[in-house]
Amino acid sequence: MPDFVNAFLAEYGELLAEGTLSTIVMVLVPTAISYVLGLALGVVLYLTAPGSLRPMPVLSAVLGWVVNILRSFPFIVLMVFIIPFTRLVMGTASGLAGIIPPLVLATTPFIARMVEQSLAEVPRESVEAVEACGASVPRIVFSALLPEALPSIVRGVAVVLIAVLGYTAMAGAIGAGGLGDIAVRYGYYRRVDEVMVVAVIVLVVIVQAIQSVCDLAARRVDHRTQS
Repeated sequence: MPDFVNAFLAEYGELLAEGTLSTIVMVLVPTAISYVLGLALGVVLYLTAPGSLRPMPVLSAVLGWVVNILRSFPFIVLMVFIIPFTRLVMGTASGLAGIIPPLVLATTPFIARMVEQSLAEVPRESVEAVEACGASVPRIVFSALLPEALPSIVRGVAVVLIAVLGYTAMAGAIGAGGLGDIAVRYGYYRRVDEVMVVAVIVLVVIVQAIQSVCDLAARRVDHRTQS
């Protein structure tokens, strides 16, 4: 390798490796938590909507109102706004632990709406066929709705992961670590442009990897594309 590459890796290689690992953890852990919560919330939103399987207009309206309020917050505003709550729950509002609550709070309503939309796209005939067999609502959800909506839900994972990746870059503003923090500290404050360029390249590679993996997974679970 050229000398300047060796010198760059010697000085910043460990920093960038740690930042990449922190970014991956910041993306995967909150997204996993958000999907558990968002999937449940999305199912409830779908089931309680007017004209759905278990219409409950008041509950549907209240949940929709809460989801819309949370989605209306710009992430950086939400992150600062809930600092007291984050400190209470995590014991700190900075670093990797401090970024998990705002990421979960920002991502869960987004996922819930995507899941609700995916379920709404399931053909009514698929649901009616299971209903005709006398299946309960949970059985309908798990044997008809979720399996039929799974390809759409999996494709949505890529959108969510990439959005969360963008949020982690903003989180560098409160010292959350990761590639966003490195790009800001070294590229903006210290004027080490090479570090910022490499951090951006790594982020682009992560985005491409997320999209490719999710596209492949969606094709695997979509029975309509299988012979």
